[in-house]
Amino acid sequence: MSSILEIHIAKSGVSAPQKLQAAELVAGKGIVGDSYYKKMAGYSDNLSGLPAKELTLIESEEIDLFNKSYGFSFSYRDFRRDIVTRGARLNELVGKEFMLGDIRLRGISLCEPCAHLENLLAAELMPSLANKTGLSAEIISTGSIAVGDSIASHPN
Repeated sequence: MSSILEIHIAKSGVSAPQKLQAAELVAGKGIVGDSYYKKMAGYSDNLSGLPAKELTLIESEEIDLFNKSYGFSFSYRDFRRDIVTRGARLNELVGKEFMLGDIRLRGISLCEPCAHLENLLAAELMPSLANKTGLSAEIISTGSIAVGDSIASHPN
């Protein structure tokens, strides 16, 4: 079963992500309390209103493999994605609607690693995790999610 393993928000573009047990998702905006929701993240004026910036997801399995392959011990939070999943193949959700608990989402694009994240973590990040670092998603319906909620296809 695919599920939410962790939920994170960053109160500003430079602050460390904070781990939550539950969060409120707002259609067209993002996670309540997150810097993108508050329009405080880097480049937020340019990104404001873009569905791909509402929510980001990453597979815990890819982080675990990256850490094991290079001897790192980065936490899931270090990868600066909103939702960490277990058992979900996120690349398969690009262009599709799916459910995160009771919340309807649409996979917009792959969420590729960036130079900023590589500078924060390790030089191996971009070549190792290209096309594997998860999904940018649009929030279609507003509501709450919690750690342990399921991830499932939307019955279109």
